[in-house]
Amino acid sequence: MKIGYARVSTRDQNHELQIEALKEYGCEEIYTETASGAMRNRPELTAILKFIREGDELVVWKFDRLARSLKQLLETVEALEKKKVGFVSIKENIDTSTHTGKLFFHIFGALGEFEREAIRERVLAGLDTARRMGRIGGRPKQVNKDTLKQANILLKNPDFTGKEVAKMVGIHLSTLYRYIPKAKSVEESRK
Repeated sequence: MKIGYARVSTRDQNHELQIEALKEYGCEEIYTETASGAMRNRPELTAILKFIREGDELVVWKFDRLARSLKQLLETVEALEKKKVGFVSIKENIDTSTHTGKLFFHIFGALGEFEREAIRERVLAGLDTARRMGRIGGRPKQVNKDTLKQANILLKNPDFTGKEVAKMVGIHLSTLYRYIPKAKSVEESRK
């Protein structure tokens, strides 16, 4: 039995294109879901994995409809293989029930992993270059010396809590604790 799985990420999207492709491929049963691919808990996919039997095929329109990450994709296909269930991706023209399909599936997986690592290396190299040029990423620091000085003075007054001091000087409590770590211990000793 060919079982189709169609997934979209948001309610604004629809399953029509995927359902049409799955029907054209010959799927007898089609499950649809609206959920992020990054979500591990997808009720319809879980239902398929419980329902599907040896000799069946799980069919998706594209790899990314089944899983967002390579690791998640490989884990799902491995679970299918343990049940002796084939996996088909229509767009990538992959069918793991054949030796050639398995080979191409693993090649695509390795290429995906390679590309992700290459992107990671380029990003890190870019950040390193930016640092050497004097650029620092992240949000600019909004706490100046005068603010910290004022906060230190106010913290000496036992009538004020750390939360009150942070509010008075116009910063978040976690920012106060980050810049003046002793503020947290002062706060705890007053409780």
